[in-house]
Amino acid sequence: MKIDVNTISKNLTTPLTAPAYPYPAYKFINREYLTILYRTDEQALREAVPEPLEIHEPLVKFEVMWMPDVTGLGAYTESGQVIPVRFNGEEGDYVHSMYVDNFPAIASGRELTAYPKKLGAPKLYVDSDTLVGTLDYGSLRVATATMGYKHAEMAKEEALEEICRPNFMVKMATDYEGNLRICDLVRTQITDINVKGAWSGPARLQLFEHALAPLADLPVLEVVSASHILTDLTLNAAQPVYNYLEEK
Repeated sequence: MKIDVNTISKNLTTPLTAPAYPYPAYKFINREYLTILYRTDEQALREAVPEPLEIHEPLVKFEVMWMPDVTGLGAYTESGQVIPVRFNGEEGDYVHSMYVDNFPAIASGRELTAYPKKLGAPKLYVDSDTLVGTLDYGSLRVATATMGYKHAEMAKEEALEEICRPNFMVKMATDYEGNLRICDLVRTQITDINVKGAWSGPARLQLFEHALAPLADLPVLEVVSASHILTDLTLNAAQPVYNYLEEK
């Protein structure tokens, strides 16, 4: 069959005869989170968060997520940092960085939405009585998180509030001359979610210096809390909420 304009328009991405990812929506079964909330340097944090997002406390969330069953994308793990912010009076999280070990998840996240995904090697596993999350960039370790395994059960309402916070990201696309054609702040939120279990416990986090995976630029000054959450959910599409090009 000839690849004409009608055939091309049915694809979201290339290669045309073997697309990098399928159409959403993407459903996640047994998606597992390790999240450590920590206090960091306020000046460093302000330099990492774009306007018009507002910071009220110098807090960062380090996350490792193991996703063993994702429709269309398979199985993968991702890790990164998100920052509690406020936009137009609404509390949410700015997605600062994500490191992922699955190409379809990287490509679809960047192209369809605005997730700041790069290739990395995160892991989430149980080591005896400890839940462990690690992130390697290339051959080098850039983060190690540990948490006591299921020490205290969390209320599911508390877990829902944590997972369902809106996410804010910056979506960018250029024209053929390399000029910005799209530069938007976008918002997305998980609404279709089933919390299967949630726990808290003692936790520690180490971040290591790296030029291309600079998580340690937001240093750990104090671990505030930690959570371990198991869910089923569906990701929603992102919507633009602020146009940087119009505000120039």
